Amino acid sequence: MNEQITKQEKREIRRQEKETEQRARQSNRFVGRIRNYAIIFGVIALVGYGLYLLAQSSAPKEEDFSRAIPLMGANHIAAGSQLPEYTSNPPTSGPHYGQTARSGFREEAIPDQNIIHNLEHGDVWIAFHPRIADEIQEELKQFGAAKVIITPREANETDIALAAWGRLDAFNVENNVLPVERIKDFIKRYTNKGPEKVPGASGGI
Repeated sequence: MNEQITKQEKREIRRQEKETEQRARQSNRFVGRIRNYAIIFGVIALVGYGLYLLAQSSAPKEEDFSRAIPLMGANHIAAGSQLPEYTSNPPTSGPHYGQTARSGFREEAIPDQNIIHNLEHGDVWIAFHPRIADEIQEELKQFGAAKVIITPREANETDIALAAWGRLDAFNVENNVLPVERIKDFIKRYTNKGPEKVPGASGGI
């Protein structure tokens, strides 16, 4: 009898041990799932925060000083053709040559009709009057990029004109300080807003 009770007790002990082991395994699986969920949530939160910071850094920061310019169309004309009276200075749309101009900072003036074609492709044009100080011209070089063309232009009515397709912001440099954020914001707002979406840098003259 004592031996039988002992066997029963052993069986009970083993059963309890198995139950304990099973509960431990279930608990470990639960803890593992919680840990995995926490890792996934943390990664999602970090990615979301990174995207938020990226959006914040790429979003315009200041007031939009530009104005909409009535569009004139986008027909091509031969070099040397009679030119129309454009709706702004510099022009932001209208008849233009079939060849674009290379993006980036340019030391020499480029015909408006080539750059209008750039604007049609979604480029931004920074036209500066040659009278501005050399150091301001040097500062403008920082904006040279695949979709930005920077050129001297004596016909400017102001020191600097920022042009995109159907959009213009023209201003004078005050106290010899370049309004960097104003230019950055214009580029952010109006790059790739032309009627023809052409990725990458413009080629041409």
